[in-house]
Amino acid sequence: MMDKTTARPIRSLLFVPGSDSEQLAVADTLGADALVLDIEEPRTPFPEAERVRTRREVAAFLQRQPVSGGPMCFVRIQSMSSGCSMRDLDVVVVPGLTGVLLPKLAGPGDIVALDAMLTCYETDRELPRGSIVIYPVLETAQSIREAYEIAMASPRVAYLGGAISRFGDIHQALGFRWTAEGTETLYLREKVLVDARAAGVRWPISGMWGGRLDDHDGLTTWCNHLRDLGYFGMMITRPYQIEFAHRAFTPSSEEIAFWTDLVALAESAEGADGPGIRFGEPGQGEVHVVHQAHVGSARQNLIWARELGLIGSAS
Repeated sequence: MMDKTTARPIRSLLFVPGSDSEQLAVADTLGADALVLDIEEPRTPFPEAERVRTRREVAAFLQRQPVSGGPMCFVRIQSMSSGCSMRDLDVVVVPGLTGVLLPKLAGPGDIVALDAMLTCYETDRELPRGSIVIYPVLETAQSIREAYEIAMASPRVAYLGGAISRFGDIHQALGFRWTAEGTETLYLREKVLVDARAAGVRWPISGMWGGRLDDHDGLTTWCNHLRDLGYFGMMITRPYQIEFAHRAFTPSSEEIAFWTDLVALAESAEGADGPGIRFGEPGQGEVHVVHQAHVGSARQNLIWARELGLIGSAS
């Protein structure tokens, strides 16, 4: 069972319109770490009759998913303020559902309400209590302001991050003008990152690339910038973006070797007398003279690599 303390890193979170049967049929074969099956607003217009069909198809997709080995599967439901969240949950809370993406939050009260609803559905359907996680999508000024409180409202909140998009709800809420450099959203991404980590969210995820689909250099720069800030994955809207996200949010073999050697050196020196240990090339900043903080960071990064399956559990 996954919760805030046991959540696995997600490098790529691919949005899939739940109303598109063709895309849904192949979504779990594309290689994304996680999928968001959208039944809130996969297209416009989206009449209720189509939503009813979409719920059924999404539920059938979830029930086909293997117990392990496939992508994590989230469903974006309608907001709590819509009054229709239960209609969505009533159909899609089935085996195979990893979590619920909750849009347009008014505040932490929406998380408390959703937590209670999920507990009722889990109990009624004999699913493990607490097994369905919550991923709040921060798309309003109020939710950005209360990101920490939202993340603390339930242990189910396993993922959180800055939901940045070029033309989406967050743009409407704040009125910024999108740029490829991202300076207009830098504060939002940094603020939410700090709030998420302070609330115990292990692997924060950030928002989408809003540039041209053929601007691969821009996409690469955006992904790397998110990783530099401290994010471990991103939302994406196109399958081709999976490889870009995975490249940016996967530690290299050289990094893993560096962290492994640093931890091994520190462990061999524990309890021994003598001068302080040194590691790395002289002139490479503070890492050359090793402190416990450096070792702690290396150990944390090795946990990241381990949970991505890049090194064995005994490493």
